[in-house]
Amino acid sequence: MNLLLFLGGLTLLVIGADILVRGASKLAMSVGISPLVVGLTIVAFGTSAPEVAVSVGAILDGKTDIAIGNVVGSNIFNVLFILGISALITPLVVNIQLIRQEVPIMLGASLLLLALTLDGRLSFLDGGFLFALLLAYTVFLVVQSRRETQAAKDEFAEEIKPAQTGAWDSHWAVQIGLIAAGLVALVFGSDYLVQASVNFAKAMGVSDLVIGLTIVAAGTSMPEVATSITAAIKGERDIAVGNVVGSNTFNILGCLGLSGLVSGDLGLAMAPSLLAFDIWVMLAVALACLPVFMTGREIARWEGGVFLGYYIAYVAYLLLAAQQHDVLPVFSSVMMSFVVPLTVVTLVVVVIRRPSAT
Repeated sequence: MNLLLFLGGLTLLVIGADILVRGASKLAMSVGISPLVVGLTIVAFGTSAPEVAVSVGAILDGKTDIAIGNVVGSNIFNVLFILGISALITPLVVNIQLIRQEVPIMLGASLLLLALTLDGRLSFLDGGFLFALLLAYTVFLVVQSRRETQAAKDEFAEEIKPAQTGAWDSHWAVQIGLIAAGLVALVFGSDYLVQASVNFAKAMGVSDLVIGLTIVAAGTSMPEVATSITAAIKGERDIAVGNVVGSNTFNILGCLGLSGLVSGDLGLAMAPSLLAFDIWVMLAVALACLPVFMTGREIARWEGGVFLGYYIAYVAYLLLAAQQHDVLPVFSSVMMSFVVPLTVVTLVVVVIRRPSAT
């Protein structure tokens, strides 16, 4: 029953996000908003709607660890797993704007989150500050989009075309109905997913935080998985990368911003293990994007394999630590004394030998 509840909640989240984006995209374009702006805002943020729904729903249910673990885990999952799988399918092209603008913004958001939570809590004011930055970032993207070329506008118009096909949804009442239906599906889906996740944590003997960092994070990232892998298969390799970077920025500014606001005066208490390990992993993953992306403006298959391998190692560490397994000290020693240094050296050599994208 727990598995059915989890799958049912996940299905509602994915369907709800898709319906919400479809209705919002049509409504925005019907009132004269350009496809480029819709693509940069509604479509980009729509893939993160499950994370928002689950995090806010978890806080309302008093499950703070799931809410925070969901965001941190999703950001780790997006880079290591999604980009890893996508790069194994085909080497991914990295747009120069990602290197010069979007990745530094993602890094800045990650550093800001670390700074705001060093006191062990994300306060109401912290949440408001993060959400205000999201609004400012959105306005910046809209203003910047006005300088885009006609070719870029045509690309976005073509990208969101499937969401606007069909005469049946051309009326504004239908569009509002789609938005409402999407929101309802997100609310119920998040509730089912959180309930099932808590039950999983109890049955497996692990904490809500570990479940949030792994199962819930992977589940709510399914729209990003579908978008990036489909884009990689179709050859739209820059979209596959941009989707992940944009989603990570929104997760911090939007998901945790709203979560902090919903939490009220008490704020969100951060688990000590999260501050001591997982947020640092998220920051390291974001930082690793720069040398990987800069080397020839491409994520090679071997680099995708390294990303995927690190995600498997990260999940293995969480599970071993949760069970206090005897293998944990050996596993940690091998990773920190051999695997991580070897990876760093390899990346440095590749950056030196391969021409820079910037």
